[in-house]
Amino acid sequence: MTVTGTGNAPDVVDVVALGESMVTFLPARPGRLADVPSFHRSIGGAESNVACALAAAGHTTRWVSRVGADGFGDHLVEAIGAYGVDVSHVRRDPDRPTGVYFRTAGDRADDAHEVAYYRAGSAASAMSPAGVDLDAVRAGRVLHLSGITAALSPDCLDLMRELTTPRPGRPLISFDVNHRPGLWGEVYGPEVLLDLARRADIVFVGEDEAEEAWNITGGPVAIREALPEPEVLVVKQGAVRAVAFYRPSAGDRAAGAARAGADGTPPSPGCDTTPRPAATAPALKVDVVATTGAGDAFAAGFLSATLRGLPLTARLRHGHLTAAAALTTPGDLAPPSPRPLADRLAALDDPAWGRLRLGPGWTAADAEAAEEARTP
Repeated sequence: MTVTGTGNAPDVVDVVALGESMVTFLPARPGRLADVPSFHRSIGGAESNVACALAAAGHTTRWVSRVGADGFGDHLVEAIGAYGVDVSHVRRDPDRPTGVYFRTAGDRADDAHEVAYYRAGSAASAMSPAGVDLDAVRAGRVLHLSGITAALSPDCLDLMRELTTPRPGRPLISFDVNHRPGLWGEVYGPEVLLDLARRADIVFVGEDEAEEAWNITGGPVAIREALPEPEVLVVKQGAVRAVAFYRPSAGDRAAGAARAGADGTPPSPGCDTTPRPAATAPALKVDVVATTGAGDAFAAGFLSATLRGLPLTARLRHGHLTAAAALTTPGDLAPPSPRPLADRLAALDDPAWGRLRLGPGWTAADAEAAEEARTP
């Protein structure tokens, strides 16, 4: 898939990301929330994380959202804008607060990990089709969304359905499933997420969340069978690998039909129609500091490589590399490695990629250090 569309005409950016961001409070030391005496302020939000990472990688991005007319809202707009993200279409709500959350220092997979969200009734939950500038949202080569927004309120779900409805001139829709069972009220979240994913052009989903949300246990192929519509489906298998499936666009399919017989005859009985991955990339060995934000970083790396027209395997590898930057820092956001370093590492042969091990500070390494990292 090569991203096409309006290019970089005035007010058109590479990627627009819409969704809630919150002020994040990270503990000054390990321990239960009840025992931590102080916290460091940061920012976090699935969609704005992607916008910030892409901006840091040199792309033009816009974040569209709603925040409170309060100090935390000021901080979010200023901090995200400082990454070079266009925040001019973020609306301020005088009646609703900016969301915040606190978390412990441990890994989310740890039973002792705690997260306390204070986002119910937040300003972002009031986003709706009438409450955002739809022209600004659609003025991007890619529109990045996540399932979190759909769970915030009925109005937010209406907005997501409006943005993912197929129509002429629609930007490429990137959708990260981001299944969060605790956010869904009486609405049946898994069905909603499946419907939204089927409307998207690029979908990111974890093998574990596909099982949790949709009870799909057959691995990437079974997930693709349940989601045949997206042109690109990326299935993340944790610390093992990421797999990408590709469905040719309508134009590509028409060309193929012309070569093989334009009558649209279905496959003959007995033909194997099992979907097969178009690309696979093993996950990197990483000295993990924290996992928060790694999924968003993977999406940003993959989208960056997509915007550059790189092959699918390279897109997956850039996803892994950007995720590794997040995994080796304590907060939700981490600066990606310089593009020349990322390109060099992404171009390693398979054995060298398999030997690569990355730890804290690796994004600041020079090319010589990266070369040495091939053999830990």
